[in-house]
Amino acid sequence: MASFYAAARPQVTIQNPGNAAGTTQLPAVFLSPIRSDLVNFVHTQMAKNHRQAYAVSDDAGHQVAAISWGTGRAVSRIPRVPGSGTSRSGQGAFGNMCRGGRMFAPTRTWRRWHRKVNKNQKRYAVTSALAASALPSLVLARGHRVEQVPEVPLVVADAAINGLTKTKQAVALLKSLNAYEDVSKVIDSKRIHSGRGKSRNRRYKARRGPLVVYLGEGKLRQAFRNIPGVEFGEVTRLNLLTLAPGGHVGRFIIWTQSAFDHLNALYGNGQSATKKKGFSLPRPIIANADIGRTINSDEVQSVLRPARSAARRFSRKVNPLTNQNKMFKLNPYEVTLRRKRLTAEAKRKAVAPAAGKPKKATKKKAKTSAYAKLVRKLD
Repeated sequence: MASFYAAARPQVTIQNPGNAAGTTQLPAVFLSPIRSDLVNFVHTQMAKNHRQAYAVSDDAGHQVAAISWGTGRAVSRIPRVPGSGTSRSGQGAFGNMCRGGRMFAPTRTWRRWHRKVNKNQKRYAVTSALAASALPSLVLARGHRVEQVPEVPLVVADAAINGLTKTKQAVALLKSLNAYEDVSKVIDSKRIHSGRGKSRNRRYKARRGPLVVYLGEGKLRQAFRNIPGVEFGEVTRLNLLTLAPGGHVGRFIIWTQSAFDHLNALYGNGQSATKKKGFSLPRPIIANADIGRTINSDEVQSVLRPARSAARRFSRKVNPLTNQNKMFKLNPYEVTLRRKRLTAEAKRKAVAPAAGKPKKATKKKAKTSAYAKLVRKLD
């Protein structure tokens, strides 16, 4: 497979099945910094511009002549439907807690459905999406089957693709480029929509396949339009919604040679753009995006201080009443007090009688209660 750093190569091979392949210069737009956060933001804002306004009718829940019964009837003061003889009469109305009543905070058609996006932000997002499409690792991470594709970005000669008019010819071309496996993935992924949309003209859903980018009228659309998952884009009107579906970079793009060579005229060669007024390609902040390799390099490590042992932030709580060292730390005078206690105890043991000398037996007098003494006197 092609190198995983295809965007860093100055030349790209032009695929021409059955004939000799040539090379072309890699446009400067593929060296733009990849800002996935900006792509996600711009995609989210642009996707909101396809929404159709919806709202609840202003009359919903108010199409009844209801009035409150007032107080004194042991019922709430909610408006109630008039009349009698039906189950509807006497029911609560109007309130959002009532059956058939109005909803709370009903939706309005004047909600802010659409979003404006800065032109420079959109251009920056498009260049980031294009740069990501030239890295096979990001294309694979997005789910495309490009393991057997000869090179990414994939550029096809105009003579091999522009003259196609039949679907079987387009399928044969994709198979010769080993790109039909991505179409097979789309075919296998087709399934019924899980939500309410299955009854709203979007019954099926499937994955995205390759994006064919061409220049001019695009007669090749007739050959590719019936292949599942294949989408089209004119190089002068590239849309971020197709370059990064879902806001995820790494779309598999099949370029025609004329469209690929026209990118420098659109976005410039790193100096200035010729077709987009006031726009110049964004430049990366750092030349080498491998931060780990930079930090671990000998040049950086040689001037760094050695790592210090991290101090313990938390220690186990120790009771100073049972831990001698902790008590000495809290009360240094405890050392002197303990020394005095040990000295006094040693003196007491020295003056105490010998342990082997028998003690004199003492006769204990029986205690006489006051009642017994009184009985004696009476006798």
